[in-house]
Amino acid sequence: MENNNQRNNLNPKTERARNLRLRDFIKLSVRAFRVRPMRTFLTVLGMSVGIGTVFFLISLGYGLQYILLGKLAPTEDSLISLQASYPEEGIVISQDIINQISRINGVEEVSPVYQDGGEINYNGFTGDIIIKIIDDKYNRLSGFVPNYYNKNNNDLNKGIIISNTALRLIGLDENESSLGKEIEIKTIYYKDGKENISSTARPIPVVGIVDDGSQSPYIFIPNNLMNNSPDYFGSVFVKAKDDNSLEALRSELINKGFIISARVDTVRQAKKITDVITTVLGIFGVAALIVSSIGMFNTMLISFMERIFEVGIMKSIGATRIDILGLFLMESFIMGLLGGVGGIAMGLIGGFLVNAGMNFLASYLGGNPINLFIYSSKFMIFIILLSGVVGLLSGYWPARRAAKLSAREAFLRK
Repeated sequence: MENNNQRNNLNPKTERARNLRLRDFIKLSVRAFRVRPMRTFLTVLGMSVGIGTVFFLISLGYGLQYILLGKLAPTEDSLISLQASYPEEGIVISQDIINQISRINGVEEVSPVYQDGGEINYNGFTGDIIIKIIDDKYNRLSGFVPNYYNKNNNDLNKGIIISNTALRLIGLDENESSLGKEIEIKTIYYKDGKENISSTARPIPVVGIVDDGSQSPYIFIPNNLMNNSPDYFGSVFVKAKDDNSLEALRSELINKGFIISARVDTVRQAKKITDVITTVLGIFGVAALIVSSIGMFNTMLISFMERIFEVGIMKSIGATRIDILGLFLMESFIMGLLGGVGGIAMGLIGGFLVNAGMNFLASYLGGNPINLFIYSSKFMIFIILLSGVVGLLSGYWPARRAAKLSAREAFLRK
């Protein structure tokens, strides 16, 4: 009777109170690692390789995207700016038309560009080139950035930006050693129906150099450095007030007879391509992760088979199904997290080595250093959490089998 009363007094709350606590799960899981260190290390290593492959390839994809889009859209204003010009040669954009464009609803800024032939002179070397006269908003609205310029003093409105082919005409080196060289410029255009000769009041220093062997020699010069400016232009950059007004502005300019070129269109196309590249790289990484998760599943299944007798003992001294399930899941979860941390470390080291090798090669060949990998702290946290989830999924079936095993069945199997 007394034993029956004791059994009757065991209510559900008492049963739950006897379950293992989180600290107990962690201690028992860590103990299991110490018992089988080599197997645990190899399992975590395999998981790290899978996670590291995902992290490495996705970071490479984002890095390529950042480099490409950064080249295509170096300024934010260039993404909401349109370049307008007339389709027929010989039709110019007058100052009156520029004023009309400025008054269009949705327009925030305009930057007209004059382009025609001219002449440059340096120490007796003379060459015929294309001269583009611009204002102080041009570089920002067009997104134009030269290959070489003074990074410490990057005010490109204090001198000329010249192509490497133009430098070759006047006997200068086609690299940053030509920065600061002073060049005289002269161009001829018509103003008020009369021929005007415009030149620089004094030699103007080179502040930027463009590597562009595909076009005829040219220079960009701010209009405030010429002794007089033209009153007609070949094209104009028009900045919209925001993204929402960009398409309406495009339609308005097309209706006025302009053809439109927009940097944002190129950026969108490039982003689609880089998204595909990142997705393909991610698929390869996920394939490696699946292989490593299969290895973890195999490890957990072998662990279950080896610990059947241990499960029977735990069941016989009062461990519940939740205790056994939690113990195996905690073990696989910790291995997954360790694999995630190891994978992040492998990805960072691999990316650092590749970046170092690429930068060394670029420096040796005279190029600019680049970083092919972009790392995000949020993405790192996501990867670590993902590795923990993969660990739980890999260990769920062996944990479920162990939890269902009764003490009697465990002793009989042993």
